[in-house]
Amino acid sequence: MNERCSSTNSSTLPADEWVRERTRFTALWIRAMPDGYAVAKAVFDQLRELYGEPHRHYHTLNHIRHCLHEFDGAAALMADPDAIEMALWFHDAIYQAGDRDNERRSADLFRQWTDGRAAPAFQQRVDDLIMATTHREAPSRDDARFIVDIDLSSFGLPWEAFERDGRLIRAEFVGIADEQYYSGHLRFLQVLRNRPTFFNTEFFQQRYESVARENLTRIITDLHTRGYR
Repeated sequence: MNERCSSTNSSTLPADEWVRERTRFTALWIRAMPDGYAVAKAVFDQLRELYGEPHRHYHTLNHIRHCLHEFDGAAALMADPDAIEMALWFHDAIYQAGDRDNERRSADLFRQWTDGRAAPAFQQRVDDLIMATTHREAPSRDDARFIVDIDLSSFGLPWEAFERDGRLIRAEFVGIADEQYYSGHLRFLQVLRNRPTFFNTEFFQQRYESVARENLTRIITDLHTRGYR
């Protein structure tokens, strides 16, 4: 697997890969909520089931893997890396294409599964970080800036992988006509392009800003050429 893999709905990873991921999640869970391996394993299995839903093509465990890889490179710069990592695991746990409450429902699921286990302050930090991935407003805190940058870091992939991810996202919007989908997608891309910087943190700006800008310009130009406005 490429270190910066694009997101596909793979359910055929080798068994040792699942074990490594479960071990990583279990260690995180116990650091935040020292209530035993069995609970952590059960939560991991439920998350794995959710991210493997058949209607998902981009918002799968491979997206989470990509996010965790980017997280690992920046974790030392974060105020509360455990909260960010937990939020990454949960931020797309609930996903129905086009629904505007996916993040809220994902955050609520985290609260449900950690009720009585996690400290209220930790719950709130994770909740806030999940909600930052709606991308509806600029993040105001450093850790929120990091999770937003991580979630959008695939814009910094090489063009072929970036374009492939775009096709995977499109495949999740079954029943939506191209005109409706691409017109809305174009508006989102233009909002991103009009920001002073694509990424919010210096770390991700240095890594991927120029490539993300090039990809944005190329995809917007392509959509305009195809007649979308």
